[in-house]
Amino acid sequence: MINQLPVAEPAEVRAAARRDLRAERRTVVGLVLVNGLASAAGLIGPWLLGRIIDTIQSGSGDVLSAVDRLAFGALLFTVVQTVLAWWALKIGYRFGERTAARVRERFLRRTLALPPRVADHLPAGDLISRGSTDAAVVAFTLRSAVPEVLVALVHALFLIVAVLALDLRLGLCGLVSLLGVGAAVRWYVRRARPAYLAVAATGADMADVVASTAKGARTVELLGLERRRTEATEAAVTRARSARLGALWLRTVLFPWAEVSLALPVVGVLLVGGALYTKDLVSLGVVVTATVYLRQLVGPLDTLMLWIEQLQGAGASYARVEGLADVPTTDAEPTAVPNADGDRIRVDNAHYSYTGVRDVLQGIDLVVQPGERLAIVGTSGAGKSTLARLLAGLDRPHTGSVTIGGTPVADLPPDQLREHVVLITQDHHVFHDTVRDNLLIAKPDATDEELYAALAAVGAMWWEDLPQGLDTEVGDDTELDDAGAQQLSLARVVLADPHTLILDEATALLDPKTARQTEQSLAGVLKGRTVIAIAHRLQTAHDADRIAVMEDGELVELGSHDELVSAGRVYGRLWQTWHAETQNP
Repeated sequence: MINQLPVAEPAEVRAAARRDLRAERRTVVGLVLVNGLASAAGLIGPWLLGRIIDTIQSGSGDVLSAVDRLAFGALLFTVVQTVLAWWALKIGYRFGERTAARVRERFLRRTLALPPRVADHLPAGDLISRGSTDAAVVAFTLRSAVPEVLVALVHALFLIVAVLALDLRLGLCGLVSLLGVGAAVRWYVRRARPAYLAVAATGADMADVVASTAKGARTVELLGLERRRTEATEAAVTRARSARLGALWLRTVLFPWAEVSLALPVVGVLLVGGALYTKDLVSLGVVVTATVYLRQLVGPLDTLMLWIEQLQGAGASYARVEGLADVPTTDAEPTAVPNADGDRIRVDNAHYSYTGVRDVLQGIDLVVQPGERLAIVGTSGAGKSTLARLLAGLDRPHTGSVTIGGTPVADLPPDQLREHVVLITQDHHVFHDTVRDNLLIAKPDATDEELYAALAAVGAMWWEDLPQGLDTEVGDDTELDDAGAQQLSLARVVLADPHTLILDEATALLDPKTARQTEQSLAGVLKGRTVIAIAHRLQTAHDADRIAVMEDGELVELGSHDELVSAGRVYGRLWQTWHAETQNP
């Protein structure tokens, strides 16, 4: 299992960001243009204020009329700036929503495109964290931070250019005073990426520990592992807390440093401007205008400072979301597909180990003919479920091969694999949606008659008692019990109509009578197709064409029920024990 999913390098994140920007280039151009106009309009007011001061100071002509005209112009351009700034933010929010949706869809596509053998071994907590928390952070940033930051950047750029154009000396004085802000930001950015990656990684690790503990609660209780799991959880929480405190410490340095640095440009210009004014090198209006420009510069710089943490956190989240593209698949892209004899499954000298130390499957040789019903039986830990995973292409043998029509099952692309082999376990998922939509996942173009037939095929007639039939939403008011949820999962298989169906405890949550009815219904629907059942009830094995008996990772017997009972070996003993228990409960 991969302990931690890859994280995209900064260059990969920048490339992904450029692709997202190119996809919305018209919107980005419009955003920059409108934003530039808003910033330009915002420069007129302070300039007119300087003109008002110089006009009053000169005292020549109709001062009152001139001041009124200049004041009206300042008011007009302030209104224009407000309207343009609102328009720019509106464009920016739309850009953010569309780009956030694109990022989420790209993550989902990459997840669904992963080969089953890879996806099944991914750390669930880390994957869920990236698809939920990290994707949400990226979406929020694109929706809110990016427009506001872009507005602030353009506004700051216009103000800096304006004060330089107004008076080069005052402009340079203001820029020199801003060096402290640049130094603070540089110090923070160099340390922020690893800090926020650590926050995300430890948070995912904590979620994984908590989820695995909750999922295995019964096992923890039965084996007395409460203290061990508590210690593991506390350790994960401690690591997450330390990582978050480390990231917060960076803020305690950045913001005080930045606050002091932001006050320096105004102070510097007032001091230098005052000295120049006393020597008649600049007018009072120019000094006031430059001071107002630099005072206005505090606004966009404040915005940038407030968002810089969010941007660093979002950058780390973006790297985690994009990192899914770097998940190793270990194999070249498959090109071969099963031939005309594609229903035949062949296992040749297959060995498999979860740890690389001890083989849990040893030298398995097996041929499953098209249309055959094969039952795999054995005691707990014999390797039945592991063999099922190899047959379904979820794992690949370390030595030997598992093929369908001559092509390794694990090499089939996900869409082709589902057409040939489907593995159904006792784990199932019912989406918070209508019964109809839960079924249409397997066959989007299915008619209502096909949906009814699929439910009837697995004995799920409970749908007739639902308040709105197939349109009943499963979730808040209507919930399915474990048996109903499993029947819904089996109905999806009927709709998917695969060549080969592998059942691993697929009816384990049903009562014996319902399980028997479901298996009989499935047998009728899947007649002529290959069915491989991991048989925990030997009655299931009794009905199969052949029975494969597993013991300690080896295939020790293979034959029909009557043949194996007559042989009196492993299966014969299992049958006699089970038969005696059922006769004398």
